Amino acid sequence: MIEQTVPATRALSLRRTIVRLSGGLLAVERLALMGLMYLLTGLILVNVVTRYSHFPIYWIDESAVYCVVWLTFIGASAMTRLRLDFAVTMLTERLSPQHQKIAKVISTGLVVVFGVALIVTCVLWMDPVGLARAGFDGRKLAAETFNFLYTERTQTLNWPTWVLYLTLPIFAVSMTIHGLANLLEDLELVPRTPLTGFQLSELDGVN
Repeated sequence: MIEQTVPATRALSLRRTIVRLSGGLLAVERLALMGLMYLLTGLILVNVVTRYSHFPIYWIDESAVYCVVWLTFIGASAMTRLRLDFAVTMLTERLSPQHQKIAKVISTGLVVVFGVALIVTCVLWMDPVGLARAGFDGRKLAAETFNFLYTERTQTLNWPTWVLYLTLPIFAVSMTIHGLANLLEDLELVPRTPLTGFQLSELDGVN
């Protein structure tokens, strides 16, 4: 009896850890979204003022573009946990409550599968193992594998592009964790957690 209780306790602890981790990520994403929104607004205002004054700052346009990219991916991850991702209900609304629950579990499970697949793709693309074998020399890695990710730089900011592309693996990991938390709740393995920090009306949730 005790041997059966220990694995069950560990499984429950793991589930709660995933939900807590998802909540922590969501809090960080909220702060990141707020910061990036302020930054984007400031960049646009400075761009307007400097252009009107005939002294434009050439790197602001590129900065604003990358700011929007990070906003998009971080926002998409947060929307996954908030269940604000798009859903087509033409079929599911005609199903019974039990079948609707099954459809929701399948949909959430596919989000997790997509997140894991994206993580694998990012690992293959960014090739951290190959980079380590090359002594963290991007040029050597490019010569051996024709992967020029670590040798390219942005046009005006002159930043390494791999730093800006980090949003993809970050998004993949965070979306997977959020998807797992949603899946545990949909399977009723953990109680549904009230999410704080985001003011949503009853009509906001579509999934």
